[in-house]
Amino acid sequence: MAILEWATSPWGQRIPTHVAWTLIYVAAIAALLFLIAHAMYVRYFATSKEFAGAVSPKFVASLPARISRHSVTARMFHWIMAASMLTLLFSAFLPKLGVQFDWVTYHWIAGAVLTASIVFHVIHATLWLDFWSIWPDKADVQDASRRLRRFVGLTAAPPRRFAKYPLDNKLYHGAIIVTGLTAIGTGVFMLARVRTVFFPRNPYLFADMTWGLMYVLHGLAGIGLIALVTVHIYFAIRPEKIEITRSMIFGTMSRDFYVKEHDPERWRVLPSSSRSHS
Repeated sequence: MAILEWATSPWGQRIPTHVAWTLIYVAAIAALLFLIAHAMYVRYFATSKEFAGAVSPKFVASLPARISRHSVTARMFHWIMAASMLTLLFSAFLPKLGVQFDWVTYHWIAGAVLTASIVFHVIHATLWLDFWSIWPDKADVQDASRRLRRFVGLTAAPPRRFAKYPLDNKLYHGAIIVTGLTAIGTGVFMLARVRTVFFPRNPYLFADMTWGLMYVLHGLAGIGLIALVTVHIYFAIRPEKIEITRSMIFGTMSRDFYVKEHDPERWRVLPSSSRSHS
């Protein structure tokens, strides 16, 4: 199966024009297989959670009934980003699957919204949130090693409870950064090839080979996002993750879920209110 589509320029140069659209099905099938494998793992192989240490009953009693997890600003960013991302995917790939409509305008507008939301998020996360809370740290690596050893039957201490964001959440965030920034970076330059309100159309900004490679990277990022978004939606609706999903809607999670899943030393919550440090 060819991965790229090729064309010959007027000067006889063979250049890539895009990724092969059959990769859409590859990404969708890969995501579906992951979902099935994970569901089977949770159903038949996952062991009951056992965490190191205990949370003081006195500390639990001092916590509010609802723990603040996401501010209004963070939630608005998430849903704006989600809407723009889904619009980009549907407008990009539905025409390739036979659903014909005037998709270009919807696509570049959604891309502009996504780009603006990401720029805002970087500034907001850097200046107002705990920027490093979403990045893996030494404790994440140690606990992942403990979980792996215990899963394969080796002796290991129980892992600690999670920080605000578990390691799998952090790794997913990293994958989204790579694919998302690739799509945005190439997409900004590709705006020069269509008529927009930002700047005059200039299809001769780059040479044919450069444009071809840019389209390849943009297509690979988009196809990768099909799998990543599918996996994200799957985890969002899993029963054990519903409390986290609700917090992205309402902003808070229950005290019981916080105490059960999260380490107060790694995600500190003010006992006197439902406002966290991060």
